[in-house]
Amino acid sequence: MAKTRLAGTILFILALAIFLFSMENVSAADENNGFSYIFGKIQDAQLQPVEGVEVSLVSGVDSNLETLSSALTQADGSYAIEVPLLVPKQARLNFSRHHFQQKIDSIPPDDLRQLQLGNSVSFPLVTLEREITPAFWIASLIFVIVLVLIATGFLHNTLAAFAGASALLAISYLGSPFFPDLYIFDFPQAITYIDWNVIFLIMGMMMVIAVVENTGIFHWLSYHAYRISGGKMIILLPILMLITGISSAFLDNVTTMLLMTPITVQIALALNISPLILLIPEVFASNVIGVSTLIGTPTNILIGSFGNITFNDFLTNLTPGVFLAFLGLVIYSWLTYRKELTEEKPGSPLLLEKLEERGKITNPENLKKAGWIGAGMMLLFIFGEKVNLLPSVTALIGASALLIWIRPDIDEMIGAVDWTTLVFFMSLFIVVGAIQEVGLISAIAIVIGELIGQNLVLAMIVVTWFSAILSMVIANIPFTAAMLPVIAYLTLVIPGAESKVLFYCLSIGAAMGGNGSLIGASANMITARIAERAGYKITYKYFLKKGFPALVITVSLALLWLFIRF
Repeated sequence: MAKTRLAGTILFILALAIFLFSMENVSAADENNGFSYIFGKIQDAQLQPVEGVEVSLVSGVDSNLETLSSALTQADGSYAIEVPLLVPKQARLNFSRHHFQQKIDSIPPDDLRQLQLGNSVSFPLVTLEREITPAFWIASLIFVIVLVLIATGFLHNTLAAFAGASALLAISYLGSPFFPDLYIFDFPQAITYIDWNVIFLIMGMMMVIAVVENTGIFHWLSYHAYRISGGKMIILLPILMLITGISSAFLDNVTTMLLMTPITVQIALALNISPLILLIPEVFASNVIGVSTLIGTPTNILIGSFGNITFNDFLTNLTPGVFLAFLGLVIYSWLTYRKELTEEKPGSPLLLEKLEERGKITNPENLKKAGWIGAGMMLLFIFGEKVNLLPSVTALIGASALLIWIRPDIDEMIGAVDWTTLVFFMSLFIVVGAIQEVGLISAIAIVIGELIGQNLVLAMIVVTWFSAILSMVIANIPFTAAMLPVIAYLTLVIPGAESKVLFYCLSIGAAMGGNGSLIGASANMITARIAERAGYKITYKYFLKKGFPALVITVSLALLWLFIRF
């Protein structure tokens, strides 16, 4: 009898254990709606997350794979695949994306058992290698052709960039159905490369400036600037450069040049000289002094966020070098335009008379309102980063508030927006996005990493000058983004680089390198566009002739300071 009770007790305990175990599995399955999940992340060879990778759970042999489920990676490279409870033992993960080599990985046996029990698992980090296809060479060729068309002036800048973007999309849509390796990107993916922060920043600031311009403030500034300088250009030029540079340290370079260019044109016309004598050095100063703060350039914002570099870090570590570069730039500008600056050229009596006549505030009430809005925008530009407020949002808020408060002719304000320039920027972003998509920028960055090795001095020289030269022909924002993982890796492996000096080298090269060519920085193109509307065209050749020596001088002096500092 005792044995029977003992056997019954053991059977009861076993039954209870089996029941609880089964309930646990059922509970896990219920929580996941009958599915378990595979979580993971994907990166490229530069440790950058890869978006848009199709991750598939497959079974079968390589020649006959059956897809059980799939998902696309997000912007941070992460994915989550639903997995049915009945997982075949030969299940594997297939990673596939255009411009990357396909990769199939087996699921570890322990993870496979967990999946069969209804539990989710985390898959190891996957690194995908780039694949060079005909699309790589086509995108690179179109990019070069666009640069040549802009440089030679054979086509208008906007038309050249627009045609290049159209050609890229045409090849992707019309060529890839017949030859899949011709696929570059589709339209939804292409527009993700457009920096809408720049587009809306320009648009908003153009509206604000149009309102302010109607108050007569620009004419007032022009007249009083002329009075203070006494017409002596050799004094006026460095003053204007300093004002422009300091403004660029706290405002976006594009915003600064949108504000300064109309004033400069008025001054130059009053003094009977070409506005280019003042505009070119001003935009150089904008790109140089803006490096000294976290918010001075878009590239600094990227670098600061990725490298955990604060506003004060930029200010203390880069300002002395920026000051040296600025002094060199002033001397270079004096020597470059010494004939125009020293030549006594009487101002046009008619223009001077008109300048004095117009040197009055015509609408003080609107100017006062614009002043309040401008002060609020200034605070948001400077402190908005604490709440992740983009400069474009600040520009749109300011423009909207000013238009509602003043109630000008809205058609006139919309007409004040230079849509030709905006189309150029959008098209150029797409063209540059294509070479980023196919891997050209990544390949360039990888070559830098291989050349540097573990020599800190060589690393500083290569990173600075390679960034400066590449920023002449490639938009510095995507180039900087591609370089950041390389810089982070070098910071870890090169002795002495833990001071983050290589991040500062990238900052100097990417920003000051923008002075080397007309398309090197957004502020350059904005200045050229406004000058062209005033009747003074800045060609690619002219800007290159004046800008490349400025690049060499400013980058050399700033790099010299980094050697002293670190």
